[in-house]
Order: sequence, then C-alpha cells, then structure tokens
Amino acid sequence: MENIAKDPVLVTGAAGFIGHAVATRLIARGESVIGIDNLNDYYDPALKAARLANLNAQDNFHFAEMDVSDDAGVKTLVQSHGVQRIIHLAAQAGVRYSIENPFAYQKSNLQGHLSLLEASRHAANFQHLVYASSSSVYGDKPIGGAGFTEEEPATDPVSLYAATKRSCELMSQSYAKLYGFPQTGLRFFTVYGPWGRPDMAYFGFTKKILAGEAIEVYGEGKMARDFTYIDDIVDGILGSLDNPPDQGAHRVLNIGDSRPVGLMDMIKALENALGIEAEKIMRPMQPGDVTSTYADISKLHALTGYEPEVMLEDGLKRFVQWYREFYGNLAPD
Repeated sequence: MENIAKDPVLVTGAAGFIGHAVATRLIARGESVIGIDNLNDYYDPALKAARLANLNAQDNFHFAEMDVSDDAGVKTLVQSHGVQRIIHLAAQAGVRYSIENPFAYQKSNLQGHLSLLEASRHAANFQHLVYASSSSVYGDKPIGGAGFTEEEPATDPVSLYAATKRSCELMSQSYAKLYGFPQTGLRFFTVYGPWGRPDMAYFGFTKKILAGEAIEVYGEGKMARDFTYIDDIVDGILGSLDNPPDQGAHRVLNIGDSRPVGLMDMIKALENALGIEAEKIMRPMQPGDVTSTYADISKLHALTGYEPEVMLEDGLKRFVQWYREFYGNLAPD
C-alpha cells in the first residue's frame, strides 16, 4: 500500500456492515483509512464485495485482505504505516451461529482481539483503540426493566458469542493496566439500516416477505430490542474515537437508541415500509436469545453529545429503499 497519508485510521472488518459505514464517514471528513477484512462467507460475499468496491473507489482508502487473528500481519501493518488510532470491528457475529460453530468465535473474537491489543501496545505514539463489544454481555432482562448500564455486565452470558465479547473486555482492561494505552469498548445494541447484515431479523424478514414466504417470529413475538440506525451508530463511534480516555485508561460505553421496540412493532413498521402484510409463524424462544435489550446511553451522551435521531419507522423505510435498489426487487440468494 503506497502513498498512505500521515496518521491513517485502521478499521478492521472494513467490508462489514458497520465497518463500511465507519470507513465511509472517516473518508468523508478527510481521514486516510486502512481497511482490513478476511472477506469470509458467513453471509453473502457479494454484499461484502459491493461494500468494498464503494470504499476502493475512494482515494484515501487502502485495503488489505487479512484475518485479524494473523497477529504478525496485523502488527506489521500497524507499525509499517504508523497507525496510531484503531477502530476494531472485525468479529464473528451471530448468537445462534455460535452454538454450531464455536471455534470460529475463538479465532475471530478472542485471538483477533488479542492481535489488535498486541499491535496497539507495540505501536509508536499510539493514541486510542476503539473496539466493538456487544449488548449480549448483559444477558437477559424482562421487558419493561430499566435500560442496561455499563456497571452491570452479566456474570452468566447466555451464548458463547456473549462470552467471547465479555472476555475481550477483560483482556482490554488488563492490557490498559499493564501497558498504559487508551481503550474504549462499545457495547452495540441492535444495529440496522442500508448495507446491513443478511443474518439480522429485519433483513431476513424483508427477503421472505418480498418472496411471498411466511416469516418465523421467535419468542412468540414477545421480545424487544433497542434498534439503532447505522448513521447514529457511526456518530457514536467517531465521537468516542475523538474523545479518548486518559492514558492507560479503559472504559466501556453503551451505544444504542435507548428506545426499546417490541418485535411485533418492528414487523409492523417493516410491513408498512414494504406495503405488504407478512404471513407469520410463531416460534418459541431459541437457545442463546434474550427477552429484552436496550441501552442506558447517558455516559456516551455526556462524553460526545451522542443523541440518536433516526426513528425505527424512518430507518426501515430507508433500508427498504436501499434493498429494492440493490437487489432490484429480487430476493438475494
């Protein structure tokens, strides 16, 4: 990678949903971005390729196909290009997938996070590591309970995915104390929007509804989620990056919408956006699922002024518009 501007930001998982959006915004504000991704086939590789094509068309974006678990490769890339800020978003996602494929999470989430920690601690004049955690570390909460706060991580995660994310937080805490570089972990609540992940419920529902197929509604439709639009998420990520903690400090912040929405209400909003009523098959709760998750975002607001703006109804309309344009009204494979 030649002609990389001074002080590039490294974004891992750059071909992913959130990574693509973050890299796009960084470039738009004049930053130089180095993106890495292993381009695996956990979901539609063509969607990842399309996101990557958007980024490769930008002058200030440079890409390396690399797995974050490649500790030597990551360390070399960081040192050779003088990286001082990292947004680490690469991970094996999905609660249900973790039940059948546990070693994918050990490699991508645990070993991958350790690779970034090691690269950060050996980087010259390193400024800030921002990394993705997950609301899944909180476990379950009955609908109607107060929003999760950063002071109450679960001691009994209900999925391996959640366990790996909590483990990453603990690794970061120890590295901050041992090696003294600033870190911020962001506990993401359900992120949605254009260019999203096909394994997410709203995306899969859209595919089935347009194909005239019934949708399966788990938890008998009684679950609630803190649906957070992608543009709002990027606001919070970059606000966190630009406001690092003190040298040697590690903090964990919620990043969500703070307005929980019931699953059936989300489906209704999606039906309205599509102009089609879905046939629904009610199913019981699946292993690893939780009843309700939503965020207390007061700390992130105090730090950055973070204030989610996009309501679910508007966000789903934007997603449906993108979906129809991207797939030409056809359901993806």
